[in-house]
Amino acid sequence: MHFVRDPAQLSDALRGASAAIGNFDGVHLGHRHVIDLARRDGAPLGVMTFEPHPREVFAPDGPPFRLMNPAAKASRLAKIGVDVLFELDFRTIAPLTAEAFMSEIIARDLGLSRVVVGADFRFGKGRAGDVEALQAGGAAHGFDVTVADLIEGPVGEVSSTAIRSALTEGRPRDAAAMLGHWHRIEGPVIHGEKRGRTLGWPTANMALDGLHLPQLGVYAVLVDILSGPHAGARTGVASLGVRPMFGENRPNLETFLFDFDGDLYGAPLSVALVEFLRPEERFDGLDALIAQMERDGAAAREVLVAL
Repeated sequence: MHFVRDPAQLSDALRGASAAIGNFDGVHLGHRHVIDLARRDGAPLGVMTFEPHPREVFAPDGPPFRLMNPAAKASRLAKIGVDVLFELDFRTIAPLTAEAFMSEIIARDLGLSRVVVGADFRFGKGRAGDVEALQAGGAAHGFDVTVADLIEGPVGEVSSTAIRSALTEGRPRDAAAMLGHWHRIEGPVIHGEKRGRTLGWPTANMALDGLHLPQLGVYAVLVDILSGPHAGARTGVASLGVRPMFGENRPNLETFLFDFDGDLYGAPLSVALVEFLRPEERFDGLDALIAQMERDGAAAREVLVAL
């Protein structure tokens, strides 16, 4: 997949793309519907998205909300066959009028042949542009416009908001039904306090900065080690939380990989939340904590072997 962050660097071969436009946080089934409508014979399949996320620009002090970091989103888009990702700087896009966005970005800079948007799409300074304005702009500037209807999944309307709610309530399977894939947390393994190693449960620690927090607690997980000498698929049990036993309050993800012995520091992991097992707890002592970890591991294995 090609990345285009500066339209001035766009090659002639990528002009004329048919592109879906949106934030695509989570790349859920509704997003897939929009992207699939952009598939056109003879034209590169594109996705136009924006960084930083508009919500981070307009509400910088708000709670973390992302379902995916930018790298995870790009990886998911590549997996579904997107040819070119136009990742534009929202801070340069936000001041543009709706007309300037259509004439300068879509038509002149990117040379898109077709754009596909959701029915609730808004654009331009002050969100002044809507799908009717986009259709009129397409007719004036020479690009086709397709408007995708909102869709419903097995558990109701598919939206990033509904997925966040499912995760907050400890329902990762419902989130997965709307996503069309497991909800994953991706990033490098970082150094932690290494307590798990001393307890006989060494964990791979990952930061959750900027991400929406699912319900804190213990999960059965699938783990992909994305590169390095240990690359491959694994299973495990993970604790997502603030570690109340040890008086800490910065959430992170600590994953124990079953039947694994190796150094993962710095390795990129993708951890899929499969089933919520229990809330985070404080124990009377380390013996009680270790006993519960043994029970968690057994419960996670039982869940995962049934997949």
